Amino acid sequence: MRGRASIYGVERPVARKRRSRNLPGVSENSPTPLRELALLFLKLGTIAFGGPAAHIAMMEDEVVRRRRWLTRDEFLDFVGATNLIPGPNSTEIAIHIGRVRGGWPGLLVAGGAFILPAALLVGAIAALYVRFGTLPETDAILYGVKAVVIAVVLQAMLRLARTAIKSPLLAVVGIAAVLAAATGVHELLILASAAVAMAGLHAARTGGAGALAPLTIQLGERASPVDTAKRLAGIALPAAAAPFGIGTLFWTFLKIGSVLFGSGYVLLAFLRADFVERLGWLTEQQLLDAVAVGQVTPGPVFTTATFIGYLLGGTPGAAVATLGIFLPAFVFVSVSGPLIPRLRRSPLAAAVLDGVNVASLALMAVVTVQLGRAAIVDLPTLLVALASAVLLMRYQVNSAWLVIGGAAIGALIRLA
Repeated sequence: MRGRASIYGVERPVARKRRSRNLPGVSENSPTPLRELALLFLKLGTIAFGGPAAHIAMMEDEVVRRRRWLTRDEFLDFVGATNLIPGPNSTEIAIHIGRVRGGWPGLLVAGGAFILPAALLVGAIAALYVRFGTLPETDAILYGVKAVVIAVVLQAMLRLARTAIKSPLLAVVGIAAVLAAATGVHELLILASAAVAMAGLHAARTGGAGALAPLTIQLGERASPVDTAKRLAGIALPAAAAPFGIGTLFWTFLKIGSVLFGSGYVLLAFLRADFVERLGWLTEQQLLDAVAVGQVTPGPVFTTATFIGYLLGGTPGAAVATLGIFLPAFVFVSVSGPLIPRLRRSPLAAAVLDGVNVASLALMAVVTVQLGRAAIVDLPTLLVALASAVLLMRYQVNSAWLVIGGAAIGALIRLA
């Protein structure tokens, strides 16, 4: 008798069970070797420029389209789930993928491999910064890479949208989320509103309005992400200024990693509140330089912590700061990951997750427009973006090669 192994577990495949690698949207159930997970996420951590939206697009290309480790529905559920917990979204998706493909060892390997290249690169830049007092020149490389990233993100969004928008109703929710994000409504409010809307409509269709009680939320007066960050940044540690200490450094970054939702601007507010205003360990210019390094290097933006840690405590400080800010992501994924398939089995919870997924995609669309304005600034960058889109969508060229090519083109154009 043939059984069925779950993609969300790591059980060994049942005897005689086979899946075709040629079927679109079919995920492979057999566990993935840890070495393969490590190599993939080391590569992604090395070439994933452009922020979370670009990282997610590259992961979707690798694990859904190329390797068929997950279906697009499963991948979208991870995207939606990571938007509901604090921490770096793209890193948390890497951790989710590692868990379902390699169990708890895979969780550590995938997350660690994605973080490691950026942490090493940022640490090296911090060492140069401490020695010379300036940042290395990166504009030439990013000039071409940013244009490639726009094409990569657009391709992933088109594929994910076909899966996420399952009905006209979800399309309306997505459009409303785009409009809300474009007018500056807080990301968490958009996600919560989409979830409650879908839950309410599901309850109305099924006559189960009482089931909404656990999902009821109360929304206070609207606050900006930075205002919210400033309020959150004051919790958990004493408010008195203190001399530098490795322990305080670790706990400060652990707190930030445990409560931070939102963009790099929100991260900036947290860091400023703690390291400039409360502890007095950094100047405003040092903080801005740290955030700039986190933004222009590949991999997660949270490696800004690595830069700050090195400035304050050398190599031990960099290691402690990196561990502190990323550790909560591993904990949150460990706790929330096993719940996702259970949510899918509940019609009400599945409706909520569909709403969150569509809203997450809408947020990604608005971020992509903002990135596009900053990336496509002249005719050469427009041509690079168009050529990358054709190579991706028509010839299915691996995005890693396009990023490398974009860096080379950018350097050549700037030198010329």
